[in-house]
Parts: sequence; structure tokens; C-alpha cells
Amino acid sequence: MCLFKRIYKHCNSQFRHILLLTVNCNPGPLEDVVIDRYDIPKICPREVQTEDFIRYHFNGTFSADGKKFDSSHDRGKAFISQVGLGRLITGMDRGLLSMCVNERRRIKIPPHLAYGSIGTGGVIPPDAVLVYDVLLLDIWNTQDTVQIRTLSKPASCNRTTVASDFVRYHYNGTLLSGAAFGSSHSKNSTYDTYLGQGDLIKGMEEGLLGMCVGERRIIIVPPFLAYGETGQGTQVPPQATLVFQVLLVDVFNPKDDLIVEVKEVPEGCSRRTVTGDYIRYHYNGTFQDGTAFDSSYKRNSTYNTYIGKGYVIQGMDKALHGLCIGEKRKITIPPHMAYGQEGVGDLIPSSAVLVFNIHVIDFHNPEDPVDIKSTYKPEDCKVTSEADDLIQYRYNCSMMDGTLLDHYESPSITTLGANKVILGLEKGLSGMCVGERREVVVPPHWGHGENGAGGVPRSAVLFFELELVELQKGVPEGYMFVWLGDGPDPLFPAMDLNGDKEVPLEEFSAFIMLQVKEGKGRLLPGFDADSIIKDMFNNQDRNEDGKIVEYELKLKVDESEQVKRDEL
Repeated sequence: MCLFKRIYKHCNSQFRHILLLTVNCNPGPLEDVVIDRYDIPKICPREVQTEDFIRYHFNGTFSADGKKFDSSHDRGKAFISQVGLGRLITGMDRGLLSMCVNERRRIKIPPHLAYGSIGTGGVIPPDAVLVYDVLLLDIWNTQDTVQIRTLSKPASCNRTTVASDFVRYHYNGTLLSGAAFGSSHSKNSTYDTYLGQGDLIKGMEEGLLGMCVGERRIIIVPPFLAYGETGQGTQVPPQATLVFQVLLVDVFNPKDDLIVEVKEVPEGCSRRTVTGDYIRYHYNGTFQDGTAFDSSYKRNSTYNTYIGKGYVIQGMDKALHGLCIGEKRKITIPPHMAYGQEGVGDLIPSSAVLVFNIHVIDFHNPEDPVDIKSTYKPEDCKVTSEADDLIQYRYNCSMMDGTLLDHYESPSITTLGANKVILGLEKGLSGMCVGERREVVVPPHWGHGENGAGGVPRSAVLFFELELVELQKGVPEGYMFVWLGDGPDPLFPAMDLNGDKEVPLEEFSAFIMLQVKEGKGRLLPGFDADSIIKDMFNNQDRNEDGKIVEYELKLKVDESEQVKRDEL
């Protein structure tokens, strides 16, 4: 019923014209916006509130015939506006409230909450009921700040990022709707930059502060702290909230020095490395996030180098000073003391901090002598080993880290000065008493040198534990018998025990053995005495008649004297 008609019945005619101009008909209670939330995401951390800015896609159709009158999809560009401040038609302002990102709604708006009885621009006719199919893509507010959510953090964190640090990190970047716009993982390369120098969007600069290496964060950046109204290329639209999932891989500061952490130092460290020493060490090399890039253990071979001569990266050269044999250290080297911005091919990225866990196996100096330490010496020590002596000795041979190379329960036998053992061991065995025990350190230039031998690594320092078991005094090289003092003069009568002017093998053997027994002479040790004496006899028996006469002995002596004169 029209309000005008009801009033007209009770009014006189002089007011009829006025009433016709001022009174409209009321069709009954006004319809409100009808909302169909037909697709709601399971997780909705935030809903649209009055004064929020939003970015959304929509299709607009007429309720009467379903004909489309507008579409952001067709324009290829989402619609951006602020809610609740009259920048949208009233029905849309109401219909978008409490909406979640990625939610889909169908909003039916009656004319009085849309364009009313007038319509607009020849596109919307009067009294049109409008239907908007909406997909919400983004929400933000001018009061928003960067949101940081820590997903995981290392148990140990000795340092966090600050402005002026250089960082390397991996990221996945998405819009608030989940649409991806960038990823360092897909490029198989970290994003590397300085903090606090304006090289990043403001929100990312803020979101990366205070992070530990190995930490994972979600960083949500509102548009005005990201790319704002312009967006970025085709991937980031205008006024887009950005979501970064970040893993911090590396951090250093240009002012950083290397960091040395001593893990283990053996007791009794009497000597530490200095410039000029040659060192052998094992290492595991990782980046700060724990990713391994190299290991000497995997190659089953130590890394060997001189210290302080520039053969290794600057940081390692510095870190190798002051070490003990057997010491373990963790060494963190900033890139400007390692491989810098260039890196090393596919092995070391640009500007990478390197972490080495090292174990010193041994070191020496090219001028080092053999180090001999007597651990036990008998009180009665009158006879000591020397060149040409035949000795029996027990030994253990190991590397300086304790790795056993040789171990013998049964004595070994050698003649000193005969080049049958390495020079360092020869020196360690010289001057010993029977029963004496020694510890002998043999540097490689007294041992097996740069090439090693058998199970002995290259340039290895060797440690011997020695015990002299038996000693037989020797004779000079080339001799089978020597006099210990002046021999009989004349010799032949002393040798001719029965005085018959001839000396057969049996008589010659008895004479020589008597000299040995009485300590007047010495046979070549290590050989059968009868065989040696027979060789001596044959050497004197010039005519090979089975006996030695005085003439043969004198002739042999004269020849020996002539050889000596010729040598002079």
C-alpha cells in the first residue's frame, strides 16, 4: 500500500499537489545483502575488517538474467580498495566483511545497496539486483607491521644477524593467496646481500634481522613495506602482501676475523706449530649451515702443507699457528679470508663462510733432528751400540696420533751402519746399552720422506719405542776379522801352533777361535763362524794346496800394504 494514498484520504485537496511531490511508496521491509560462502579455506588467520585494504578478483552479473556486466578476470587485474569507508557500494562494503584470503563468496546486493533506481553509466540499469562472485586475494592495513614466525631454530646460536652483515639465504616467496612469485631453491643458488644498505625491500630487511644460521622463518611483509603500488614485474602485483619462507644459510661481517674454537688439546704438549713448519692434518669442511663441501677423511689422506707460506687460504694459514700434535680445533673463516666473492666453481659459493674441524696428525720442521729420549737405562752400561755392530732390538712404530704401523714381539736384527734401516732409526739405535729402552721421534727427512713407504703415509713423522735386546760388536765393512789391539808379531809363528812350518784349516781355525775367546780379536757378527774362518783361510792359501805357509802369509800382507800405498 502507498503511504501517499493513505494520507490523501485524510487530507483536503489544497495539499494534494504537495503530497504528490514529497511522498513515495514503501514496498515493505528492505532486503539486505545475501552472502553465500561457498568455498572457505580451512585456515583463516585473518578476516576482513572495516578500514582494511583488500585485493580481490570478481565476476559481476545481474541477478535477473545472469548476464555479466563487469569482471576483474577479464581485465587481467585484481581490484584493490578499502573496506567500510564508502569507497565501494554499500552492499559490497557489507558483503566483504569477515572474508578470508582464498575464500570464495557469492554476494547478492539489492538495488538500494547498489546503484538504486538510477543505475550507473548505462551499464547498470535502475533497480538492478547485482551478484558478485568474489575471490579474496589479499588483506592489509596501514597499521600492519612485518610479521615474523620462527619455524625452527638451532639449539646453539652464537650469533644473530645485524645491519651491515652480509647474508646468504634460501627463500620461497608467495603472495598471501599462496601463489608463488619466486624461489632461490628453483635457481639452486642462495640469495646473497648486505643488510641495512637498502638492497632489499624494507620488510625483508626487518624480517632478516636477529636470525641464526640454520634458522627458518616465515616473514609476512605488507605491501607498503614491499613493492607497494607498482608491484614487481609480472610476478608481484601492485599492493601485494608477500610471504617469505626463509632459511638462513650464512652470515658474516666485513670486519670479522677468523674464529678459533679449541676442542681438544693432548696433555704434555711441549711444542706448537710456527711459521715454516710442515703440518699434516685431517679436516671436515662445511658451510655454516652444516652442509659439507670437502673432507680429507673421505679421501683417506691427510692434507699436508707448510705453514705461513701462502699455500693455503689466508684464514687457514693463520689458524694453523700454535697447534699441538693431536689437537682438535673448529675454525670459522669469513669469505674475505677464504675464497671471497669468486668462490670455487661449483664447490664453494660466492662469499661463503667456511667451517673446518681439524685434527693435527703431526708436524715437523725441515731442520728438525731425530729426537731421542731414554726411558730406561741399566746402571751397568759400559758397552754401547755403534756402527758395524750386530744388534737385536724390539720396537713399536706408530704415527704421532697413535696409529700403530709396526709391532714385533720377536726381536729384529740389523747391522748398524749398513743402511738396512731408515737413518732416523739408525740414529735412535746408536749408543744404546743392552736392556736400554728409548722413545725416538723421527721426522720424515730422517724417515721415509715425501713419498712414504708401504703403510707409512707421505711426509709422516714416526714414533718408535725401542729396546736393545742383544749386542754383538762388529768389524769394519769389508772385514771378516779384526784384532782388538796389536796382533802377534810375527804372526806366522803364533799361528803355527805345532811348529811344523805349515798351517792347515784345522790349525788356522783353532788359532782364530782362541783369539776370539781370549778377547784379542773379533769375527764378523751375524754369520757362521766356521764359514767365515774357511773364507779367511782360502783367502790366505794362495796356491790352494790346503795349507798356509809363511811365504803365503807374508805375500798377502805385502799386497795389503801396497794397496794402502796406492790409495794414498
